[in-house]
Amino acid sequence: MLDEGPMIWTSDVLIVLATIGIIAVLSYFKLWKWLWDNWLTTVDHKKIGIMYLIAAILMLFRGGVDGLLMRAQLSWPGLHILNADHYDQIFTTHGTIMILFMAMPALIGFFNVAVPLQIGCRDVAFPYLNAISFWLFFVAAMLFNLSFVVGGSPDGGWTSYTPYVETMFDPGPGENYFLVALQITGIGTIATGVNFLLTILRMRAPGMTLMRMPMFTWSVFITSVIIVFAFPVLTVALALLLIDRDFGAHFFTVTAGGMPMQYVNLFWIWGHPEVYIVILPAFGIFSEVFSTFARKRLFGYSAMVVSMVSIAILSFVVWVHHFFTMGAGPGVNSFFGVSTMAIAVPTGVKLFNWLFTMHKGRIEYTSAMLWAVGFIPNFLIGGLTGVMLAVPPADYQYHNSYFLVAHFHYVLIAGTVFGVFAALYYWWPKMFGVLLNERLGRWHFWTFMIGFNICFFPMFFLGFMGMTRRVYTYQAGYGWGVINLIETFGALLMGVGFLFFVYNILWSARFGERDTTGDPWDARTLEWATTSPAPHYNFARIPEVKGRDAWWLMKKNGETINGPKGVPFEPIHMPNDSGRPIIMSVFFFIAGAGFVFEWWILAIIGLAGVLVTMALRSFEYDDHHYIPVEEIEKTEAAAGRL
Repeated sequence: MLDEGPMIWTSDVLIVLATIGIIAVLSYFKLWKWLWDNWLTTVDHKKIGIMYLIAAILMLFRGGVDGLLMRAQLSWPGLHILNADHYDQIFTTHGTIMILFMAMPALIGFFNVAVPLQIGCRDVAFPYLNAISFWLFFVAAMLFNLSFVVGGSPDGGWTSYTPYVETMFDPGPGENYFLVALQITGIGTIATGVNFLLTILRMRAPGMTLMRMPMFTWSVFITSVIIVFAFPVLTVALALLLIDRDFGAHFFTVTAGGMPMQYVNLFWIWGHPEVYIVILPAFGIFSEVFSTFARKRLFGYSAMVVSMVSIAILSFVVWVHHFFTMGAGPGVNSFFGVSTMAIAVPTGVKLFNWLFTMHKGRIEYTSAMLWAVGFIPNFLIGGLTGVMLAVPPADYQYHNSYFLVAHFHYVLIAGTVFGVFAALYYWWPKMFGVLLNERLGRWHFWTFMIGFNICFFPMFFLGFMGMTRRVYTYQAGYGWGVINLIETFGALLMGVGFLFFVYNILWSARFGERDTTGDPWDARTLEWATTSPAPHYNFARIPEVKGRDAWWLMKKNGETINGPKGVPFEPIHMPNDSGRPIIMSVFFFIAGAGFVFEWWILAIIGLAGVLVTMALRSFEYDDHHYIPVEEIEKTEAAAGRL
């Protein structure tokens, strides 16, 4: 058995060395002021989006390493690379990081990168709040990852079911890390939902009606609605459980009259809409990619909108399918079984729309398009097996087996992760002014996609053979060894694919093709009407939209984004940068650490700091500036747009 001590000590040393290295580089090249002025204090939605994506890629690496450790432990019967407790911790952090600290920030990063540009505005509705949202996510991620080396990671699974995580059965700070970190990042996510909801409703360019919006913007709008209604439920559930653990209450403890099943209901009332929070934006991404690289308008635009609205509504009436086996009775199970099957219908509509978009199109198989095309058959497997799980009598056999593990990975990886990679290849030139290498992109796609299927498709058969999830070892007599070994090879191949992606970033930064046009894909939506990267004010003149695919229509009609010549520019109103969001988030971190370790003086100091920074913001009146016409003309002239 591998001793945990050396692994943790090694991690401690690596963290210290990495920290020293970062400080040394920033000090040697005198980059502290540049970092503070340009990134740490920014309220520019584009830079905030890039910071979300950098953090998400780092979390993908951390969560992927957890996954590889689990696969190594399960690769053969009777192995003890990890002991049971350490396996439970890695199992918990893998799920939590991948869903809440990788998928969510990656997609919110694309909200920031693309939506204001797609709807023709200069920033989000509340830029200052947008910065707070990012820094709350960031400090929550840091607090959660700190658990690996200080106090012990949570070990109750990413769902943290009661009563297993109550203090009686799960003492120590591990579970508190989970509860506090998710609470902090949840606050930021709710703020993001409100922010983008208002941005899309109130800040669209003239002429951009709701039914002229790009499909990605539609997906963000509907996702924001789900966030606003679903995340407060998680906030309440986590708060009640934290009060149980920190203050001795009994909301979910049976011995004192609490109800553990109530936590499970609250968790999944949030949890299943959460699945669509991380899937719907990916659907929007694929819609943009299919339309761009098939050289066609998106087929069935109105049907796509209606199907997304239907998914959003139905997502709130399917949560009980996560626990058909709890004994709710045939009436309840039948209702939620039918509602779960029903939600497959609007999803199926989308698949046909994407296929008809490609039909008779002049398809260009770029790296982004490969991820979009690969998504369809792989996600279809996840969707069809989801319908199988929606049948309550059948679910009694599949429940808690590796069949279920395979299903949700085919949904979340083939849906969300494939969507994230497609978006990275698609919007990379808009973010950084350089195209990622297509040859390396193909290596990335094929190694990751093949490895993904080798890893997860056999899990369906393991489920039929009786292997349950949350086991850290098994006996040779069960006959699971060879299949698990094959799956581990697939996981390693996915890791190789990720390394191709990292190498692609590094290679392209130095040798990649520069985007000098602002529109390297001959695309259709307004974000491609600006330079790459876009100027901090996005548009020198707010564009006038005359139909769907606004930029495509402008190009077709010979129009430019800055309108007719001779019309003078006007000064542009923009928000000031501020260091207060990151300072406020540091106080949230301090308060969070106090609640994790039950150090109440530290918690009070942190909360007081949060209140003080909020009060100071309330009395800040000089929070904006105007960009003079001379600067606008100089920037546009340099881009060749005058």
